[in-house]
Amino acid sequence: MNAVKRWRREHPELWEFILFNVLSNCATITNFAVMWLCTGFVFASFSDRPFRFFIFNYTDVGSDLGLCGFLSFLVATAIAQTVNFFVQKNLVFKSNVQFSKAAPKYILLAVVVVVISAALPAYSQALFVGWGIPRSFAPTLANILNILIQVAMSYPAMKFWIMPREKNIADAAS
Repeated sequence: MNAVKRWRREHPELWEFILFNVLSNCATITNFAVMWLCTGFVFASFSDRPFRFFIFNYTDVGSDLGLCGFLSFLVATAIAQTVNFFVQKNLVFKSNVQFSKAAPKYILLAVVVVVISAALPAYSQALFVGWGIPRSFAPTLANILNILIQVAMSYPAMKFWIMPREKNIADAAS
């Protein structure tokens, strides 16, 4: 156990990134659970309704689940991002930045992530189905792709812009 502690002290940035990804699984699990609940039950009755608005193109109900797919990805991502805010701020970055400073920035990031995560699956699911992936598995693959994009956007934004550790007098002295 001492070797692990020593490695963490010697590689704090790498440890933080690993912790970010491991603890992001709280949001990932939330995301999948909500997405499956929504596509299977909550919005299932909308799976035969095409939906198109702005960049959101869920018109191929055979591969993208129509309005059900759009609403499911939107709700799943929004709830997962809420969970992720508190996990990352408190457990990964251990940020002492005030909630009133971090929350608006995080909301902006979350809106961008939610828009991308709600728009992309219509296209990626159609691509996956076109590659021969079963229609029932396409939403899961689309969700995996969304999560990878979310990590690539979220980690640097949270670390350097939203949740940096604010210096206090004790930190400045050391």
